[in-house]
Amino acid sequence: MTETIDQQRDVTPDLTGSRLDQAASRLFPDFSRSRLQSWIKSGELTVNGATRRPRDPVEEGETLVLRAQVEPEGRWQPEEITLDIVYEDSELLVVNKPAGLVVHPGAGNPTGTLLNALLNHCPGIDVVPRAGIVHRLDRDTTGLMVVAKTLMAHADLVDQLQSRQVHREYDAVVFGPLTGGGTVDEPIGRHPQARTKMAVVQIGGKEAVTHYRLHKRYRDHCHIRCFLETGRTHQIRVHMAHLKHPLVGDTTYAGRPRLPKGASADLVEVLRGFPRQALHARRLELEHPASGDTMVWEVDLPEDIKQLLAALDAEEARQS
Repeated sequence: MTETIDQQRDVTPDLTGSRLDQAASRLFPDFSRSRLQSWIKSGELTVNGATRRPRDPVEEGETLVLRAQVEPEGRWQPEEITLDIVYEDSELLVVNKPAGLVVHPGAGNPTGTLLNALLNHCPGIDVVPRAGIVHRLDRDTTGLMVVAKTLMAHADLVDQLQSRQVHREYDAVVFGPLTGGGTVDEPIGRHPQARTKMAVVQIGGKEAVTHYRLHKRYRDHCHIRCFLETGRTHQIRVHMAHLKHPLVGDTTYAGRPRLPKGASADLVEVLRGFPRQALHARRLELEHPASGDTMVWEVDLPEDIKQLLAALDAEEARQS
């Protein structure tokens, strides 16, 4: 399936002097840089109506016009994988992602991902960048994700995410008692030693803001609700670990399970056996790309987090 695109963007002051291909990747973020470079070379992406080379600099106020035929990316194959679809229309769909499902193919996970499932469910989505995936959840994080089914919806949702108009709320269970809620405003970047991890990095890190509030306090744990302003990799996990309240089950940022003194054998068994970070994307709010209506979706906690909270409730009852 081929789709025609017709978009234009003006060069902003911060991009003055940048290479054309670099500026284009910032102004048209829903397309890969390599694809934009090919359109520059073919004359489908012009500057003030004229063709230029990818390395040519751009100036503030110049207009980039993109008129091109989008062919399927063709790098990934559709696979018949069951999706828990919460909502779907002609422009977007919202899925409730289970634990263990990788969102996008990569090293070690070339198949069996959400992207492969989407290609099977919506064959026409192959012309949309990354099969419509505009934000991600970690492999073992559950909950709501929105997917764009058209190029127009993709561009609109990317804009909403960048302008922080998409509201996301998460449930998490963390170690240690909190006295209340708060905000973590600390930049996040690659861990300076362990490159597969993220960390609070003051020099070179990207802005990251997480708001959290206490939902229920236990003796040695807390059930919290987190609200994201930004969407950095592992953001909630890194920020809560930074506060010394890492997520239950998060072997990357919490290490081995922490067992409270005097905990019952039942609670110890649940904590030791909890298979993943206790994090769930429970609520999603955004403007519909076509109608402009405010759309809100909520999904219940998955069974494993319910069982974890039930064990903590039982422990509180036992000790009261």
